Amino acid sequence: MAFESLGEKLQQAFADLRGKGKLSESDIDAALREVRRALLEADVHFKVAKDFIASVREKAMGEEVFGSLKPDQTVIKIVRDELTELLGGTGSKLMMAPHGLTVIMLVGLQGAGKTTTAGKLALMLKKKGKQPLLAACDVYRPAAIKQLQVLGEQIDVPVFRMDEQVDPVRIARYAVDAAKSYGKDVLILDTAGRLHIDEALMQELKNIKSEVKPHEILLVLDSMTGQDAVTTAQAFDEALGIDGTVLTKMDGDARGGAALSIKTVTGKPIKLIGVSEKLADGLEEFHPDRMAGRILDLGDLATLIEKAQREFDEDEAKRMQEQLAAGDFTFDDFLRQLQQLRKLGSFQSILGMLPGMGKIKDQLKDVDLDGSEIKRVEAMIRAMTPQERRDPGILNGSRRKRIALGSGTKVQDVNRLTKQFMEMRKMMKRMKRLDKNKKGGLRLPFLPK
Repeated sequence: MAFESLGEKLQQAFADLRGKGKLSESDIDAALREVRRALLEADVHFKVAKDFIASVREKAMGEEVFGSLKPDQTVIKIVRDELTELLGGTGSKLMMAPHGLTVIMLVGLQGAGKTTTAGKLALMLKKKGKQPLLAACDVYRPAAIKQLQVLGEQIDVPVFRMDEQVDPVRIARYAVDAAKSYGKDVLILDTAGRLHIDEALMQELKNIKSEVKPHEILLVLDSMTGQDAVTTAQAFDEALGIDGTVLTKMDGDARGGAALSIKTVTGKPIKLIGVSEKLADGLEEFHPDRMAGRILDLGDLATLIEKAQREFDEDEAKRMQEQLAAGDFTFDDFLRQLQQLRKLGSFQSILGMLPGMGKIKDQLKDVDLDGSEIKRVEAMIRAMTPQERRDPGILNGSRRKRIALGSGTKVQDVNRLTKQFMEMRKMMKRMKRLDKNKKGGLRLPFLPK
């Protein structure tokens, strides 16, 4: 994930503050020197880093421990608040027309991911009840129109296109007419990009803006380009007047300086972030406070719960809860839970949303919900008989050997899975005992209420 290296270095900077009853000036300065170094290595703009450190120092100097918080937690709280402000303070939603057609214009350099973002955005809005239309206004990049058509077919969203010889300004104008004629309420314009900023590109975008008067002009930026992304944002904003940015490839190992600098330098909010290559849930609304929590390994349970509520089947969740309440947790339930979890994304992305997981993520770096390990688990469970799935206690040596042969695994793998399952079943029973006096009964983590 983006900011991974930055997060590790920030946490290391706070380590020396543990055990202190009060923060002295030298304590704070020593920690902030490391924080400043971490920010600069993450490619944060030097002036942004300087102002950030000054603000944190002013608030942290002489602070007593807040209630039961330890000194390092006090500094982390201050840094989290400042990071949140640096990233924009509060989330900034897309500007939608109160009635009629909303026009969203995507701009940016070639290779930033505009076309893919257009598809992801269309799918996101469609899930919210909108009726989007995609418009192919990039007549220069080979296969750009075809790429958008393929994306449109995958998400079942129509794509407006014209001949490649037609002026993009005319295409945008006719796309508006088409959207209105077909009763669409959102039009997403996928415009052309260049490998670098030039006058011809900017003039064309200005002409499209003047012609269709979009409600939102979103600049799509590759977060892995670091300070180049900030420079690009400044140039586009000065020439075109953008309303916000979309940072793509935020699931990559980017240094993250663009996200930390862009709001301060340009004054324009980050509205959306690309978090995976998948069209479904590959785009998220940007929440500064949640991102600050992820950076500092404080978790992002709000986003995880939202994803679970979207993806988990509520009837299945209720059925499973009833079984757990009755103390009946089987291999079939275990398999269904794995399948549900896979809908939430990669295992590493889930870990990034859980508080404190940064300390153990290296131990779990090889775990992948879509990888070979999970597939082996599924294969072993499917090789069991219905009776064996319900009652693992009957799994003697000969049964385990048969399961291993039937699933293409080793007996040791079956033994390991059985042991893990039995431990999970014990945990579920403990949860039941702890929760038996609570109103509402036993509830699985992250399942819809």
